[in-house]
Amino acid sequence: MSRRFVNQHLDALAAHDPSKLPLTKNARYTENGQTLTLTDGMGGPKVTFGTYKLYFADPQAGQVGSFGTIEEHGHPVILGLRLKIDSNPKNHTNVISEMEVIALRKTAGVFSEPQRLVDKPIFHQALAPFERRPRAELIRVANSYFEGMEAGTDKNTPFDKDCQRIENGQITSNDPTSKSEITRMSCGAQFATGFTKVITRVEERRFPVVDEERGMVLSVIRFDHSGKNKTITWADGSSHPVNPPFDQPFSFFIAELFKVVDGKINRIEALVTPVPYGMYTGWPAKK
Repeated sequence: MSRRFVNQHLDALAAHDPSKLPLTKNARYTENGQTLTLTDGMGGPKVTFGTYKLYFADPQAGQVGSFGTIEEHGHPVILGLRLKIDSNPKNHTNVISEMEVIALRKTAGVFSEPQRLVDKPIFHQALAPFERRPRAELIRVANSYFEGMEAGTDKNTPFDKDCQRIENGQITSNDPTSKSEITRMSCGAQFATGFTKVITRVEERRFPVVDEERGMVLSVIRFDHSGKNKTITWADGSSHPVNPPFDQPFSFFIAELFKVVDGKINRIEALVTPVPYGMYTGWPAKK
């Protein structure tokens, strides 16, 4: 289901022809949190497809998605896509009711390295039965990442010892080649320092796609940076400066994909774009 609808959406985008999509009457499209028509925003430039594409699906919730690379008028873009698929009882067909895009455009000042995104087999691999967890547990594990982030601790989050995170194509944890000490650390070791306190709040947490077979959870959230503090205190009691841009109010709009194996976070791939402080991400979080 995931590949067919995602590819159908992308083909309609490249053709600048939304009529190619099976849409509900009130189908809604957002791009970086803003409601648009399908002929506006990304529907305007000439679009060509890159080589990177990662699919994920949640048949129970009728949600599918992908991360991939495209070009708009030759400019590289990392694209996150989420689709909500509804069943049409009148003719037993499936139709799209929700379309959510996160587009990372370097021309808009986003840190992004789409050329470094390569296929990671672990995201495609189905889990053995003993490695799987029910959807409620997968959501709990994903949410514990944000709980630990706000608290500045690794104690809330079940990290695999080899956990690695990639943000906008850049490895930001567990990179042995990095010159930065913090980037060489695993996800859990980073959290243990308390450095994540630079993020004031993690808001509007949504978990729309839970791929139980492969242990994947897509979360869509907003990181708020209030800009109130010029220093933060790490877990060892040491004081560290809050450097620009984190010393002024702004937010990140983020799509974060977790791979959970045997109840532990093994891999993270995130799409991160700056937005005005406190900006609504476009879709309500379910209570």
